[in-house]
Amino acid sequence: MPLSKQNISPYLMGILYVGAGVNHFINPDFYKPIMPAYLPAPLFLIYLSGAAEILAGIGVLFEPTRRMGAWLTIAILLAVFPANIQMAIDYGRTQHPGFILSLLRLPIQFLLIYWAWTLTKTSKSKK
Repeated sequence: MPLSKQNISPYLMGILYVGAGVNHFINPDFYKPIMPAYLPAPLFLIYLSGAAEILAGIGVLFEPTRRMGAWLTIAILLAVFPANIQMAIDYGRTQHPGFILSLLRLPIQFLLIYWAWTLTKTSKSKK
């Protein structure tokens, strides 16, 4: 089957989330400052979200687990949204150079949710 927009999408998403998840383990210090203070055990949550992203990314790569992987991706994106809001607030307060990017990340999160939602449809439901 030749590659098309429809069949390359899960592979792009899978690579994106596996890579992002691995980064949680390689560079956890990047995520610590954006963790909301009210959440307990930030390092554990960083690793947990990284593991979940890896599982979701692997899940969307394979047809039998694609729907589950896409729903897991949506759940992760919703779960980490408060951290992204916190990052934007903190960056705004401190005049961090990444403030504008942190604001742009918020609507992009909804686009990522939509992208994952498109993968929740089974090949049977597309017929």
